[in-house]
Amino acid sequence: MGLTIKKPKDVAGSAAPAILVGLFVAFGGILFGYDTGTIGGILAMPYWRTLFSTGYINLEDGELDVSPSQSSQIVSLLSAGTFFGALLAAPMADLLGRRLGMVASTGVFTVGVIMQTAATAIPLFVAGRFFAGLGVGLISAIIPLYQSETAPKWIRGAVVGCYQLAITLGLFIAAIVDNATKDRPDTGSYRIPVAVQFAWAIIMVIGMLILPETPRYFIKVGKNAQAAKALSRLRRLDVDHPALVEELAEVQANHEYEMSLGKSTYVECFKGSIGKRLATGCLLQGLQQLTGVNFIFYYGTSFFSNSGIQNSFVITIITNVVNVCSTFPGLYLVEAWGRRPLLFLGAMGMFVCQFIIASVNTALPDSEAANKVLIAFVCFYIYFFASSWGPVAWVVTGEIFPLKSRAKCLSMTTASNWLLNWAIAYATPYMVNGGAGNANLQGKVFFVWGTFCLVCVFFTWGLIYETKGLSLEQVDELYGKCSKAWKSRGFRPTLSFAEVQEARGSVGGARHASLADIEADVGRKRSVAQVEHHGMSDEKGGHDAGGLEV
Repeated sequence: MGLTIKKPKDVAGSAAPAILVGLFVAFGGILFGYDTGTIGGILAMPYWRTLFSTGYINLEDGELDVSPSQSSQIVSLLSAGTFFGALLAAPMADLLGRRLGMVASTGVFTVGVIMQTAATAIPLFVAGRFFAGLGVGLISAIIPLYQSETAPKWIRGAVVGCYQLAITLGLFIAAIVDNATKDRPDTGSYRIPVAVQFAWAIIMVIGMLILPETPRYFIKVGKNAQAAKALSRLRRLDVDHPALVEELAEVQANHEYEMSLGKSTYVECFKGSIGKRLATGCLLQGLQQLTGVNFIFYYGTSFFSNSGIQNSFVITIITNVVNVCSTFPGLYLVEAWGRRPLLFLGAMGMFVCQFIIASVNTALPDSEAANKVLIAFVCFYIYFFASSWGPVAWVVTGEIFPLKSRAKCLSMTTASNWLLNWAIAYATPYMVNGGAGNANLQGKVFFVWGTFCLVCVFFTWGLIYETKGLSLEQVDELYGKCSKAWKSRGFRPTLSFAEVQEARGSVGGARHASLADIEADVGRKRSVAQVEHHGMSDEKGGHDAGGLEV
């Protein structure tokens, strides 16, 4: 197993433009991360608590605050918006295109930011959270779609993984800004952190107006000439270069093959191989949330404070630094090592950390030793998450679907992420806090997250296919020929879809022929061609030899 990432020698052109485009698009993750990261600090700001309180007194410090139900509503409404936004991303990305779809999504997000900045009471603030969430949900589904369709296959995982890196950077910046404004005795305490998001939106819109549309989108809508120009820009090759012509022909042949098997409808997304992939993607994104990571980033500041830890804002900044730094090993290992082993070991590491935190907090509640263990192993847990399940969930869901249904399926997997995100954000105050009607789990809540991390281990073994180094079209071949996920590491592509399209006419019942049947037919044709080639060579050699004898 090699641990290096190098551009293959037989790949023509330059990968730099596509990589740079993918990295810029990942910037949208800052909108995602920053918006979700600010709320935890805002909920703990003294001025905000007093201004937005409707009379509730916090039992921990005796100060005015929002109630647990209001807190869960404020946090979870963003996730509700993102859920619907993610579902709307598919028709938007297919109608407007991936590029303009991101521009429109950013506009929706900006409306939400305006409402939150203007708010001085809960109703307008909550409405702003919903619209900001709607924009974030749209962006969160379209960005990995755009990246996957433009990045070279040999570094696609690292490029798409940079989306998660941008999310962690957004969370980190949010923690710094919250810490800088938390003690202001005016509305600037929360308005400054919220209004900073205008800068992210402006940068995103300007960039997307300059960048190209994805070649695969142009193929999907039948604009082959524009697809060639877009790919030429991304690969720095002439539109008539053989390598570029071959790549486009393969994308087009794969799309035609998939369309011949069924229409591009939502119903088709739940059938056969695509249905299996959709289940994998939805479970992967849902389990990413159930590992408990957003419990730390949504409620970490309040939870650390209620646990008796001084300078909870500083602890939150530390956990965000760990989150950012730990993502870099994941960007390297997702290509050097692969998707399956990284997800497997990441889940094991998270499981161990969560159970250590929960066990110590149960055995030694409200002790200094328990608080030290909490801080240390939360950091270890974040390391395992950020280097594995954080980036790789977006990588896998961005590459396992065929072109005809990629936008629809990716929007549904992303919606699964946000649905669980909403459920956790809504339920957490009731699970953790004390008081009537609450579970008062406190540190024991880590038993819940740890159990789901153990589920992640078995899920990875049974359902995650190894797609490292495969083009998006070769991933289709993988799912068509490999029935078991644990056998996928040994898979090597042997077909091109250009050959598949040519061979289908000679296979009985061509529309319903499996890739295995088609491969057998292609293999026979290759053998015949080789025999004929050798026969012609031998015949030519015999004539030459005869001539020499004469």
